Amino acid sequence: MPLTDTAIRNAKPFDKPRKLTDAQGLYLLLKPNSAKHWYLKYRFEGKERKLAFGPYPAVTLAQARKLREDARAILGAGEDPGLIKQQTKLARKNSTSFEEIARRWVSSNIRWSKVYAGRSLRALEIHAFPLLGKSPITALKTADFLVPLQALEKQGYLETAMRIQQRITSIMRYAVQQGLIASNPANDLAGAIAPPQAIHHPALSLEKMPELLARFDTYRGRLLTRLAVQLNLMIFIRSSELRFARWAEIDIDSAMWTIPAQREPIPGVRYSERGAKMKTQHLVPLSTQAIALLEQLRRLSGDELFLFPGDHNPAKPMSENTINKALQVMGYDTKTEICGHGFRTMACSALIESGRWSKDAVERQMSHQERNNVRAAYIHKAEHLDERTQMMQWWADYLDASRQAFIPPYRYLQKIEAN
Repeated sequence: MPLTDTAIRNAKPFDKPRKLTDAQGLYLLLKPNSAKHWYLKYRFEGKERKLAFGPYPAVTLAQARKLREDARAILGAGEDPGLIKQQTKLARKNSTSFEEIARRWVSSNIRWSKVYAGRSLRALEIHAFPLLGKSPITALKTADFLVPLQALEKQGYLETAMRIQQRITSIMRYAVQQGLIASNPANDLAGAIAPPQAIHHPALSLEKMPELLARFDTYRGRLLTRLAVQLNLMIFIRSSELRFARWAEIDIDSAMWTIPAQREPIPGVRYSERGAKMKTQHLVPLSTQAIALLEQLRRLSGDELFLFPGDHNPAKPMSENTINKALQVMGYDTKTEICGHGFRTMACSALIESGRWSKDAVERQMSHQERNNVRAAYIHKAEHLDERTQMMQWWADYLDASRQAFIPPYRYLQKIEAN
């Protein structure tokens, strides 16, 4: 009689092992210590053999019967199911794990900075390795990668999910290139999770420039903060490029600020290694107005490492929220009206609307990344430095001219050309 779950549960151990037979070679071995294990007895090439299926109840009666049918199908194909199981087990044991390949992939990116490589690896350790790390690279399928990604998506961490998806895809591509797998199952992750929402930095229209400058003049925050806000508008560099700036980068004599691709990291100061965002040196020609602000600033922080040291600890830079908080005190909503990053938008708008400056010079000064590789190579070599120097002085002069009333950039250009 075939076995039933009730019969298995009620079976009592004896002093010696005994078999509870099901059908077609499947049986449950009941040991004196009450342990129960599934086995399949079969014959291959005239010899009797035995195949283990695992313990009961971890392997149910229905699962054991399914394993029996799978084994019989292998036998029907002329293969030994026991040998196939051994080969599969050995292949999994010898297969390189996802974590091992991921670590090798991180090490292979020799152009990465040590800090960025460490940050990338740490993200994988937190979000990918707990679920995927020990899995053989050859056994992973698209659905396996969805588990950590969907967990991040469910928590609302869409940006993190996107980055982890990109890294998983690159790791599996690396595995293909190393000959470990034939194809990349992570390629099919495209569209599987919701994309993060694009971040739009609010900026004022140029018509509101006089009002903005008037609020600057009446702002009564600490002098260091006032200078940070004014300089940020005048040279329109990114927040981290300004916050982590060091005095050694400023050359007053040549009127040039050189933002390095990467700064010397400072122990205990998070992200202090950040330089120019595009990972290449960025030059900022300094107008006479910018130099005047820097000379005033030097009297405040010239003995410190940072241009803008923190209020409570001069060994650390000012807070990333300093400029936005100042704008809030001035009465602006930094989520809908204007934020520090919005200064870049305003400067770019004025430079383009003036019709005076070439697109390449503007893009180079904005430190935007060119997506066309041929143009990127050209723009990288063509600094347009003379034009950019004139352009930065023009922008500072335009800000001064905007204090009394709004003047369209192209009209301002006509005015100064007429003079």
